[in-house]
Amino acid sequence: MKNFLSIFSLALVCLCNSQLWAQETVRYEWDLSDIYPDVSAWEAAMEEVAARIEGLPDLQGSLGDSASAMLAALREISDTNKETARVYVYTSLERDADQRQADTQARFGRARQLYTDFGEATSWLSPEVLEIGAERVNRFIAAEPGLADFEFMLQDMLRRAPHTLDQQTEAILAQAGMVLSSPEQIYENYANADIPWPTITLSEGQEVTLSQAGYSRWRAAPNRDDRKLVFDTFWDTWNQFADGMGATLASEVQANVFTARVRSHDGVLDHNLFNDGLPPEVYTQLVSQVNEALPIFHRYLQLRGRMLGIDDLRYYDIYPPLVEVDTGEFDLRRSEEITFAALEPFGERYLELLEYGLSQDWMHSHPQPGKRSGAYMNGSVYDVHPYVLLNHNDDYNSLSTFAHEWGHAVHSLLANENNPYENAGYSTFIAEMASTINEILLEEYMIANARTDEEKLFYLGGALESIRGTFFRQTMFAEFELAIHQAAENGEPLTGPRLTEIYGDLLKRYHGHDEGVLTIDEPYAVEWAYIPHFYYDFYVFQYATSISGAAWFAEQFLAGDTEVRDDFIRVLSAGGSDYPHNILLNEAGLDMTQPEAYEPVLRRMTDLMDRIEALL
Repeated sequence: MKNFLSIFSLALVCLCNSQLWAQETVRYEWDLSDIYPDVSAWEAAMEEVAARIEGLPDLQGSLGDSASAMLAALREISDTNKETARVYVYTSLERDADQRQADTQARFGRARQLYTDFGEATSWLSPEVLEIGAERVNRFIAAEPGLADFEFMLQDMLRRAPHTLDQQTEAILAQAGMVLSSPEQIYENYANADIPWPTITLSEGQEVTLSQAGYSRWRAAPNRDDRKLVFDTFWDTWNQFADGMGATLASEVQANVFTARVRSHDGVLDHNLFNDGLPPEVYTQLVSQVNEALPIFHRYLQLRGRMLGIDDLRYYDIYPPLVEVDTGEFDLRRSEEITFAALEPFGERYLELLEYGLSQDWMHSHPQPGKRSGAYMNGSVYDVHPYVLLNHNDDYNSLSTFAHEWGHAVHSLLANENNPYENAGYSTFIAEMASTINEILLEEYMIANARTDEEKLFYLGGALESIRGTFFRQTMFAEFELAIHQAAENGEPLTGPRLTEIYGDLLKRYHGHDEGVLTIDEPYAVEWAYIPHFYYDFYVFQYATSISGAAWFAEQFLAGDTEVRDDFIRVLSAGGSDYPHNILLNEAGLDMTQPEAYEPVLRRMTDLMDRIEALL
């Protein structure tokens, strides 16, 4: 159930209103009436979709009757799936705006159950297609033009034959969907609603609450004592819940191990890569390239210490900007204007879609009590439009996140425009390239338009921090995720202290603790408990491959290669019409199994440091 959603993670610049915008504080709340007019309409849709789901088992045994019968059955299943997603997304967005509301929590739970019911009602589908066999399936496709929309799905089912179970077992697994996905729900409730977040007083007397959003903001405080206080207090809070969160994450891991074993995969990694048709070499090549590049990362950390004037660099020194400069607030209107200008090289069609999206109420922009932390784009309501959740803090990181998430939104618009529903949903593997390239273009725009050397240093440092956070940090997360799953596969019990030990060892190796580059204090190794992406099942490594792919495209793109730009738009427009590795290879010639795919991001990091040192 987890993977059905397309979740990832500028209004038109109207010059005549620019002075007015500068005087206003703009906040957006999304308009869910585009999905359903109100909750009563949602309730009616729930009943209708539930009835359709109840009727899906009646289609069992009909697919092999004829090509037209196969088309009719697949069309009904697909349409029901689309409407189930619509029901789910409405209440998911409603809940994420305020997770304290009992009624929205209840509606969300009912929608989750509906997806479990859908999975159970269609659990016979893959076994039946396999029973029909490749020869007859291909004959039906040739005979019935309407089956073209389902060809990729049918071929993928045939590919999965070694890992597809009999109909009864598939039904049992579908029934277990709610249980197997429960750890993520437990984490969400704790992190966003139940943990009592502490309040601290900063050095200048400001009292702040260290919630998820509060930590994200104040961990970059300019005063080093404030940063240490933020880290000590926030991670002390998480350490109080380490045993419970350890049990929660261990349950997630065991659920993944169970699923991989019951489907006869060699391991959890093999199972998760198989779903997207990704060669294992993508993962292993990434980890290999990142580990070989740790000296480049350590050079950045040493440069950070030099620029901050810190001899004993510690983990709480990771987040503040390398230089302090007054860039002004990046409120929502300014973020819109800058992002639109930075993405101008994408060309007319991309900007048209961006302009239209930003003129609508598709966004929930600012933090509020009970709101889900972080940011995402949800593009799963095919007949409507994407929705964007932000927690905009009016700083440069918020601007970068803004550009990132709207990259996802335009990707969804392009994919939906060029594909039927059945092929519109795309892989995370490409999705994060669509967002990360926006960050790179934004970085270069800000560097080029900096008014002073100090401001230029600020943006150069932000670009370096993006590579640290996306290429190195996410690969470290990926190594942790693989390590804890391999430990479980070997029968090792996973507890809070053991998870902290594994994570702490990786923190130290990546950050050069033993080499004296950066010191990792032991209490901070509970950071694993804070990361929501560990409940998304081998999601994080795709951030690192994505910044690599985005740098590969951007390096040529920024050099004026319009053919590469057009290749990239075709990649986004392809949606889920093929496996992501194939799309990149066939549309753009990018092979993520090769070392060459990872060289541009490392060249970019080295170049950014060279540019900084030239200014110092």
